[in-house]
Amino acid sequence: TVLILNLYCNPQNSAKSADGSHSTVSDEEMQEHYDNFFEEVFVECEDRYGEIEEMNVCDNLGDHLVGNVYIKFKYEEDAERAVVDLNNRWFGGRAINAELSPVTDFREACCRQYEMGECTRSGFCNFMHLKPISRELRRELYGRKRRRSHGRSSHKQRRSRSQSRSRSHSRSRSRERRRREYRDDSTTSSSQDKEREARFGRF
Repeated sequence: TVLILNLYCNPQNSAKSADGSHSTVSDEEMQEHYDNFFEEVFVECEDRYGEIEEMNVCDNLGDHLVGNVYIKFKYEEDAERAVVDLNNRWFGGRAINAELSPVTDFREACCRQYEMGECTRSGFCNFMHLKPISRELRRELYGRKRRRSHGRSSHKQRRSRSQSRSRSHSRSRSRERRRREYRDDSTTSSSQDKEREARFGRF
């Protein structure tokens, strides 16, 4: 598991007006902001480093947990490679601080009372308060894994008939499927890629 320290900035924690009072951020705006952040980090890390089994973001306020992102890769070597590379990158104008984490079972590390809406320690609880993403985004992101697995299975079957041809066709279909499923058109793809590049930089 890769831990990226303090990566997520909750607008509700930082939304202050010039006179020091808190600005109002609606629940809808909060969810949209968070979903956009989650998707951006998930897609960037999975496309660049390898298959992600689980990704979680802490909604705690304590310094040691605030904004922490935990990314559990399927393969340990992908996690190790991600840590090395991420520590040479920045996100949203800030240097990324990534390290390997021993946490693999998030059910044991998270706050059960928070999940039931009963935590009395608020954001300063020492157990993880994991911020949920929308159901639609969860289906889209974690469905990527199922589609890739199906593609690999079909590829192995075709390889027995024509190995070189199946490799070429599989790559072509994979690229076309990604463009069709995750981008409305080529203009949107280019725009989203540029936006992601603008937020994920390299030293």
